[in-house]
Amino acid sequence: MPKFKLFKDRKGKADQAKNNKFVKLAREIYVQARSGGPSPESNFGLKNAIAAARAEQMPTENIERAIKRATGNSDNVEYAEIMYEGYGPGGVAIMVRCLTDNRNRTAADVRAVFNKRGGNMGESGCVSYMFDHKGLLVINREDFGADEDTVMMQALEAGAEDVIVNEDSFEILTHPHEFEQVKTALENEGYGFTEAGVRWLPQTMVKAEGENAEKLMKMMDAFEDNDDVQDVYVNFELEGDSDHD
Repeated sequence: MPKFKLFKDRKGKADQAKNNKFVKLAREIYVQARSGGPSPESNFGLKNAIAAARAEQMPTENIERAIKRATGNSDNVEYAEIMYEGYGPGGVAIMVRCLTDNRNRTAADVRAVFNKRGGNMGESGCVSYMFDHKGLLVINREDFGADEDTVMMQALEAGAEDVIVNEDSFEILTHPHEFEQVKTALENEGYGFTEAGVRWLPQTMVKAEGENAEKLMKMMDAFEDNDDVQDVYVNFELEGDSDHD
């Protein structure tokens, strides 16, 4: 199992409502196109958002509609990016990244999820010190025949900070500002990625088991169901998970 596996990837696809997922993806595309322009060739954030949408098999017309809305004159909706921090059952650290057009609504919704599931929302900075803000690129080893030394050399020469070698993947870490440079360089070498983006990665992991694990899973489901929530970063793994699974 990759060391930095996003929690949303742990959930089976069957329990995720496609419409809910598409709403989140469309909002991300809208925000990126609104801030950086409609061309993915000159707007790296939009390029990544479109790639994420296509990975989830979002229809092309949905993607184009989101870009058109963002660049048209008739839509005055503005989304703010907000990060909420707090603690889940057992004291695990949780960061919730939101895109919202109504801060009061979103803050109340996120706080309610924490409170109802045995956690509590804290002040800004209360858990972010337990995470590192990094660019993350994951290469599936089965898809490419390159050996470890080659991938490591190419990644480090491109500007990566570190390469973590797993049984089934290479995880390449970058400074957030170097992410685009490293991704482009590796794409030019012929690589593709199963995960690519700037993330908050936990410095250490804690095990969740029993009742706490059940509450945490329900909390993750509740965040997933909220249209304003784009990503959830956590420092726990379920009992039985390991890097050797």
